[in-house]
Amino acid sequence: MADKTHTRALFLCLLICISTTSGGKPRSRRPCKELVFYFHDVLYLGYNYKNATAVIVGSPNWGNKTAMAKPFNFGDLVVFDDPITLDNNLHSPPVGRAQGMYLYDQWSTYGAWLGFSFLFNSTDYVGTLNFAGADPLMNKTRDISVIGGTGDFFMARGVATVSTDAFEGDVYFRLRVDIRLYECW
Repeated sequence: MADKTHTRALFLCLLICISTTSGGKPRSRRPCKELVFYFHDVLYLGYNYKNATAVIVGSPNWGNKTAMAKPFNFGDLVVFDDPITLDNNLHSPPVGRAQGMYLYDQWSTYGAWLGFSFLFNSTDYVGTLNFAGADPLMNKTRDISVIGGTGDFFMARGVATVSTDAFEGDVYFRLRVDIRLYECW
């Protein structure tokens, strides 16, 4: 009988220790690498073929491929191959390309889902960084997951904080991407 009571008391003590040590704040981690890039998206709207870096490849029945669907671009799927620069000037020398897609996925406000890669082939960086996540466009800043990479960014993990730096209607927008990597090899 004493052994059962002793075992229960030990189990209860262990349970209390575990519950008080694991319920605390997660420890903060410092990024192993921080980067800032801009990418410039010029949507093809039927008249700007030479300058376009993005095109609507899918749209709802009521939409078309040379104008964003109304309301809130809902249902449009856009594929892009945008230049990446170190500053917010579209005419600055590109350090890579942003390639991927965004899908407008909200009926009642502007929002998208992004899946894309930064492709680098310069003297500073070689390889890719891969991103995926929701982009609630009406928020000033949005966090998107860095889900991997190759080359200089092999197996990278982190967070990219995206903010709209400029836009001109449906034709052009520029995103500032602040990247904080927490796993660097």
